[in-house]
Amino acid sequence: MTSTPPDLTFPQGFQAAAMAAGIKPSGRTDLSLVTSSHDCVWAFAGTRSTTAAACVTRNRALAGTGAPVRALLVNAGNANAATGEGGARDNAGMADAAGSVLNVPAEAVLTASTGIIGHRLPMDRVLSGVEHLPDELGHAAAPFAQAIMTTDTHPKTAHATLSTGARLVGTAKGSGMIHPDMATMFAFVFTDAQVGQAALRAAFPGVVARTFNAVTVDGDTSTNDMAAVLANGLAGPVDEAEFLSALEGVMRDLARQIAADGEGATKLLTVKVRGARSEAEALTAARTCCVSPLLKSAVHGNDPNWGRVIMAVGRSGAAVHIEAMTVAVQGQPVFAGQPLAYDAAQVSESMKAQEVVFDVNLGVGDATGEAWGCDLSAEYVSINADYTT
Repeated sequence: MTSTPPDLTFPQGFQAAAMAAGIKPSGRTDLSLVTSSHDCVWAFAGTRSTTAAACVTRNRALAGTGAPVRALLVNAGNANAATGEGGARDNAGMADAAGSVLNVPAEAVLTASTGIIGHRLPMDRVLSGVEHLPDELGHAAAPFAQAIMTTDTHPKTAHATLSTGARLVGTAKGSGMIHPDMATMFAFVFTDAQVGQAALRAAFPGVVARTFNAVTVDGDTSTNDMAAVLANGLAGPVDEAEFLSALEGVMRDLARQIAADGEGATKLLTVKVRGARSEAEALTAARTCCVSPLLKSAVHGNDPNWGRVIMAVGRSGAAVHIEAMTVAVQGQPVFAGQPLAYDAAQVSESMKAQEVVFDVNLGVGDATGEAWGCDLSAEYVSINADYTT
């Protein structure tokens, strides 16, 4: 996992701006914009929630046209979800305003909203802010990463450089309501690599499945979850395999950062599954473990209660041959078809780490998968009991 370097800049051709438009009661930055000097090919994943917000619905429709994009406008503090036709008009109005000040079609502007569900956007503040955003454009990534946060404790970025010099810079937000059904939270990757849109879109769902869809904090899927990658091609052609490997690395880094920053979290929970019948079953088993409140509580209390792993894997639906199944906690084998003798106090002490790792072999195949979550603390309850009040 990486922290956000203060000097991290976007790839060539991309600029960003952020400001406090008055959407968040805290007065923190809450309206941000990323633009590209050239058209971008792109790929998108949005929540499959049947109560998806207007920004997800609109972006998905734009993706269906196959047309290029030039900008992304994000507001934080208000999800603009469950706000009816008026909310849809507000979302479109954001894109219209951004397109106007950038002199690009509204259809070339993606939108994203995050925050409290069920409230209309303060459009007077939003539109006034959009008018001023172009004056703040710069190359630094940190202001944008900070402006998209809600209950996050810190900005989340990741980056990679290819052998050709092409760069990828990703940023994400997410801390609660994290159990993606496609991607989760917001995650945006910007690159100057020249890649084909068809190849990018063909690969993106699999990369999302192994990264953002492998994250869980609390089992709740947001109305506004989305992930997107935008490529403007200014760095020239790249090796497709190298690019996709770097993209997955950046997205994996962001996913782990989100899990570690789960609301009230004190440690990262990692579950590595092998010996599965398929990658999908391995991922399902791993994520079921990570979302289990019983296992999450045990991790918080440094309790090596491996029976909770057996329970979670069993209810996940993944095929298991329990006589061949193995479980290890922090590298210590605790189960191999039957309970193993181990020093519980020593394993408990090893769980007092920033990351607790469970290794599980299902004993039925060769496929692997990995998922990330966090422990369950009293602070999580406190944060969500007072979220709107």
